[in-house]
Amino acid sequence: MTDSERRAELARSWNPHLLEQENHWIYDDGGRSEAGYKGYTGDCVTRAIAIAAELPYQSVYDALNAEAKINPIRTRGPVKRIHRSSARTGVFRKHHDQFLKNLGWIWTPTMSIGSGCQVHLLREELPSGRLICKVSKHLVAVIDGVIHDTHDYSRDGTRCVYGFYSLPETLHV
Repeated sequence: MTDSERRAELARSWNPHLLEQENHWIYDDGGRSEAGYKGYTGDCVTRAIAIAAELPYQSVYDALNAEAKINPIRTRGPVKRIHRSSARTGVFRKHHDQFLKNLGWIWTPTMSIGSGCQVHLLREELPSGRLICKVSKHLVAVIDGVIHDTHDYSRDGTRCVYGFYSLPETLHV
């Protein structure tokens, strides 16, 4: 038994949610390797959009970088600086939000300030359909309750979902 198998077995032994949903995560790089990219990078926004929207990784990558180039983020304060999103190392919310709106996706918040965590990254707590869930410092594609990403970001069912993007016709709870 490998280390990862041992960790998964240990997690299942103390978390009843994982016993109920054995297939809660599927490895999916969103077409990154097919596009010719290698290694690890912080491209969760690009990957999640490519998976959930069923778009080619390279076209999402190029579109997000183009959006970042057209609309750079300017800091406030005495020293004005311009920051650019990067589809490879991180995309600012302003950029991916506009990109998803242009594709027809809508944002549904699941938390508000002071409300505490109401929805976790679990099949039972999310609507069915194709979603892009916002969790702390990450976006993850969820299709019919199954996480599609390069790692299992559910934290054994305890990861809080701040909100999610979905297509209007796929919103059924």
